[in-house]
Amino acid sequence: MEIRAAPDHGLRHIDPTGRALHLSVGCALLNLRVAVAHFGWEPVPRLLPRPDEPDLLAAVRFGGTAGASSSPRLYDAVWRRHSSRFPFSERPLPAAVLTELAEAAHSEGALLSRPVPRETDRLLQLTAEAERRSTADADRAGESRLWVRDPNHSDLGVPPEALGPHDSREQVPMRDFGAQRHPAVPASRPFEKRPSIAVLSTRHDTRADWLRAGQALERVLLTATAHGLRASLLHQALEWPDLREQLVPWPSDRRDHAQMVIRLGYGPQGPSSPRRGASRTLAEGARSVPR
Repeated sequence: MEIRAAPDHGLRHIDPTGRALHLSVGCALLNLRVAVAHFGWEPVPRLLPRPDEPDLLAAVRFGGTAGASSSPRLYDAVWRRHSSRFPFSERPLPAAVLTELAEAAHSEGALLSRPVPRETDRLLQLTAEAERRSTADADRAGESRLWVRDPNHSDLGVPPEALGPHDSREQVPMRDFGAQRHPAVPASRPFEKRPSIAVLSTRHDTRADWLRAGQALERVLLTATAHGLRASLLHQALEWPDLREQLVPWPSDRRDHAQMVIRLGYGPQGPSSPRRGASRTLAEGARSVPR
C-alpha cells in the first residue's frame, strides 16, 4: 500500500515546507502499520521509496503472517483518538504512563521530553506569540478559517463545535482559527492552572525525520488514548522558524529539532472531526490514478 501527499489540501502559507504535511502522513502510516499487524501480517514500511515520485511519501509491504498483535489496544485507540481542545482537570499524570509515552516516541526514533514548570511557561509564551503573529497575518488566518466548517460532502474540515473555548486565564493559547465558535460552546472557560506539556523532537530535520516524527506522534497519542488521556496539539510556534528553534527544552546536551508540542491531561473527550469513509477514499484514489 502506498501513501501519497495530497498537495491540494496543503497549507501554502502556514506550512510552506510541507513539514506538517509529512507529520500527518507519518500519523497515517503508523495507523496503517497498527492495522496491518492487527489483522495478522507483518508491516514492512519504507519512507520516500521512490525519489523520482516526491509525492509518494511512504509504502507498506505486507510481510509474512505474524502472531497476535502485541498492542491490540492501539488498534482500538485508532478509532477513538482525536484532539480535545477543551479544559483538562488538575489530576496529575501517572509517572508510569509518562514513561510509557516516552518509550512509545523512542521506539519510533524520536524523543519525548517533559519540561519543568518554568520551562513550560516559556513554551506557552512562545506559543502565544506565534498565535498572535498568525492571527495578524491575513494569509495564514485565511487558511485556518477555511478549514473550519460543518461536515459536508467532502468529509473534510473541523466542525465549529470541536474548536472549544478560549482559556479565560489566557495561559493556554489554543488556536483561534479566526472563525466563529459553535453557539453551544462557551466563548471562554478557565483551563488547568498547570498544563502538562510534552515536546516531541528528532535529532535531524529531513523529510524522512518528519515522517518518523509523525509515526512517533501517533504512537504517543494512541498510547495516551489507551490510558484514558486527552491530548491537544499546540503547533503554532512550529510554524515560525525563529520560534521553532526555541522550543527544544534548554539546557540540553543535544541540539534536537522540535516537531510537535503536545498538551496532555484528563478531561472531556470533546467532539470529533468527521472521517472520510474507506470506500470514498478508495474511489477517489482510483480516479486520481493516471490512465
